[in-house]
Amino acid sequence: MDLLRSHLHKVRIPEPTNRIHKDECCVSFDTPRSDGGLYVDMSSFLGFGREHVEWNFEKTGNPVYLHIVQRRKPEPDEADRPLKKPTLLAIGVEGGFDDREPEYDMAYEIIILPDFISLPFPSVDLPEKVRLAVDKVILAESADRKQQLAAWVADKKNISAYAMDLQQLDNGVTVPPTGWKCSKCDKTENLWLNLTDGVILCGRKLWDGSGGNNHAIEHYEQTKYPLAVKLGTITADLEAADVFSYPEDDSVEDPLLAQHLSHFGIDFSSLQKTEMTTAERELDANTNYDWNRIQESGKDAELLFGPGYTGLANLGNSCYMASIMQVMFSTHPFILRYFEKQSLKAAFATAPADPTLDLNMQMTKLGHGLLSGKYSAPTKEGQEEIRPHMFKSVIAANHSEFSSMRQQDALDFFLHLIDRVEQANLGNHELNPCSGFKFIIEERVQCPSGKVSYNKRSDYILSLSIPLHEATNKEQLEAFNEKKAAMDLDGKELSNEEIVRPRVPLEACLASFSGPEEIPDFYSTALNSKTTATKTAGFNTFPDYLVLHMRKFVMEAGWVPKKLDVYIDVPDTIDISHMRSKGVQPGEELLPEGASGDNKAEPGPVASEDIVSQLASMGFNYLHCQKAAINTSNTGVEEAMNWLLSHMDDPDINDPISKDSRASEQSVDEASVQTLISFGFPEDVAIKALKASGGNIEKATDWIFSNPEASSSASADSSTSNVNADDAIPDGSGRYKLMAFVSHMGTSTHCGHYVAHVLKDGRWAIFNDSKVAASVDLPKDMGYLYFFQRISD
Repeated sequence: MDLLRSHLHKVRIPEPTNRIHKDECCVSFDTPRSDGGLYVDMSSFLGFGREHVEWNFEKTGNPVYLHIVQRRKPEPDEADRPLKKPTLLAIGVEGGFDDREPEYDMAYEIIILPDFISLPFPSVDLPEKVRLAVDKVILAESADRKQQLAAWVADKKNISAYAMDLQQLDNGVTVPPTGWKCSKCDKTENLWLNLTDGVILCGRKLWDGSGGNNHAIEHYEQTKYPLAVKLGTITADLEAADVFSYPEDDSVEDPLLAQHLSHFGIDFSSLQKTEMTTAERELDANTNYDWNRIQESGKDAELLFGPGYTGLANLGNSCYMASIMQVMFSTHPFILRYFEKQSLKAAFATAPADPTLDLNMQMTKLGHGLLSGKYSAPTKEGQEEIRPHMFKSVIAANHSEFSSMRQQDALDFFLHLIDRVEQANLGNHELNPCSGFKFIIEERVQCPSGKVSYNKRSDYILSLSIPLHEATNKEQLEAFNEKKAAMDLDGKELSNEEIVRPRVPLEACLASFSGPEEIPDFYSTALNSKTTATKTAGFNTFPDYLVLHMRKFVMEAGWVPKKLDVYIDVPDTIDISHMRSKGVQPGEELLPEGASGDNKAEPGPVASEDIVSQLASMGFNYLHCQKAAINTSNTGVEEAMNWLLSHMDDPDINDPISKDSRASEQSVDEASVQTLISFGFPEDVAIKALKASGGNIEKATDWIFSNPEASSSASADSSTSNVNADDAIPDGSGRYKLMAFVSHMGTSTHCGHYVAHVLKDGRWAIFNDSKVAASVDLPKDMGYLYFFQRISD
């Protein structure tokens, strides 16, 4: 006790603003439940496992610690308690999921280093300052818990801008309590009541042919009546009703829903729920055969244990992070940098005062956690797991999306990780584990003059479009489509097992990247005019690790994002040597740099006569048709018609076409910008893409993927950067072997689930958050990101 009193100046009473790490060691994944418990430094409030607390004493000289030990309480009746299958989509209620956590006994004591002298707590003999400090530590919310609470942002539905002043027609419509049917077809499910005119119509047709016949959305397009409520979701709990706003293109809240329903004679208090909401339907869709196949659900898989086979707990929609980190720590550069050549003690010694905020320390901690095998052992529940709270906090610092609890795109996270790790290792090529992923793309542009230009850019991913017309099972697809059409006529629906999906070879996707591409409206400095040029691309260097991104998310009619339901046939090895660029060839003449004439001489916008004539033949005003073609950069008749229909009432629609300005480059539709932002693209990149694509969202999305260098100046998380002569960019053969892939299940990259498969020790393993098992039925054709490793010559 006298020794403790001599160290009282080293004991601090925590303030409300102090971060108290009492859940986990800051340099390892030891917790109070680990052997040896956890030691909380009573000066810095950092937590340390038994193997690491002495490192802190050596570094700081802080001698006083609160030792916390948790031991699970025995549950003698656990084996006798029957396991009931949940019948409700709810937690902690009768019929729902069991949320009962195991209970633990807590034990505390005061430890004085370096000799680990132990003093009991609680004890009246302890100095008052120590008693007060420990009490505050025990009662305080831990730093990890505070972080989770701050990050848990519930995506509540917004109140519709159309709800408060919604027009409702006095047309005498009364909606019966049952017996609903679409007024345009025989559908009796997935029905939506338009809240303006009371018309009942079926919903959207889903990708697999189920759902409705699009009659509700067609009704909106004709009438512009904005809000509809899904019949079958209306109950006494009106907040749970599914209200959709067509102009806002989202599920919304209608505070006056009771009043709006009453207008059509609906007594919501007596209605029972008979239909799933849109969110529930998406959840249900994510449990179909294909998603189960990605997760290898229902397979009698062998659980794997030992170094490299440690699972990562899901921290709340963190599977995108878990899948990427499992792959990265299966690559040699990351293993060397943060495990084999970086000890935990060395990382801690060079870390700042708070190692929980140091990227190098937390990367090293994660690497040792995953690769040491220390946290990979069988448990009563199945498998041990580690919870990477501190790593997520550091890697997501100051990033509004990754610091939230919302699901994110695994590709975006991969690029963000690369960016952060590169910044942390600037100027040291040997330490930078990301250099092995970097490569240079060379683009060659040729205009009709025969002259060419070359441009180089660096990248970390190769984004590939999927040419569905190259499917190898066209006969089966035709037979399936005929069968599906016949069943639709009979009002029958196909089972998931009957669905035939296109199979596209990876070679076709690679060919679509390297093949020639037309560039309309290319300003040629040789011709001093706009023309159509041809662009080809190839690899200037081949990386050690090649990451292929499959562009499965496209835009369909109505600017609705859609995920391609397609299989990619990926071989175990690929050879892309033929994709190497050749540079300037003998006899080639380069395009002059800059415009040879005055910029004012550049001709004004010219409408495509083909597009204009087709639109005019439909009865549209010729001047309006010209404007539509110009404002969509002559991208096509459909795009021009869409623009024309939405701009018919513009006050300047009849003004002459200006030779000095191009409307398509001066402004873009704000709704289109917000749509692209919702897909995860930065605002300035979205604006640039829409300007380059005549306001067409689908073409803008393709433009962004085809011009990744556009975002290099706009976002720190960009996948590209200017090629620097000082960069150490590897090069070698173009032969690769598949070593991992990340799969996605769900309708959007911002919802659903990610799973990683990695080739380890000669066999494939599945990493599904905390589950690590031998792969039984490898879903290699369903990947979203594919990781290839160069085959040594």
